[in-house]
Amino acid sequence: MRLSARVDYALRAAAELASVADRGTTGRSRPVTAEQIARAQDIPPKFLESILLQLRRGGIVHAQRGPEGGYWLARPAGEISLAEVIRVIDGPLAHVRGQRPEQLGYQGAARALQDVWIALRASEREILELVTIADVAAGSLPGRVNELAADPRAWS
Repeated sequence: MRLSARVDYALRAAAELASVADRGTTGRSRPVTAEQIARAQDIPPKFLESILLQLRRGGIVHAQRGPEGGYWLARPAGEISLAEVIRVIDGPLAHVRGQRPEQLGYQGAARALQDVWIALRASEREILELVTIADVAAGSLPGRVNELAADPRAWS
């Protein structure tokens, strides 16, 4: 699986927002500036601004301008999966040559490849929909993810 820098930065920014979430009497987290997020996660500020705009348009974050402005998660971090953030930034989870696996037309001896790509997408989806931004921010991943990551073969 290859994730773009945009996705990596978007996930890190969302985790940063989750880590400072403080839903007080307004029910809204305190806004965090793009500069604060960029500094905390070592993300190029201009690049982050465009990513935050995508996240806002995708319903992941809200934004407010002005001296008290900044960004905050649109929903509780436990309701935002990694898969959702990835889809907002890069679109569908698995593509082969820019096509969805079910749209491919393999023939003959290669026909089974389509099932492999569909199974791969299902496996990715299972993990990425299981893990939430809250899990990442808290450093407490679901057991299945810890189990897979503990396998030494996963690291090579």
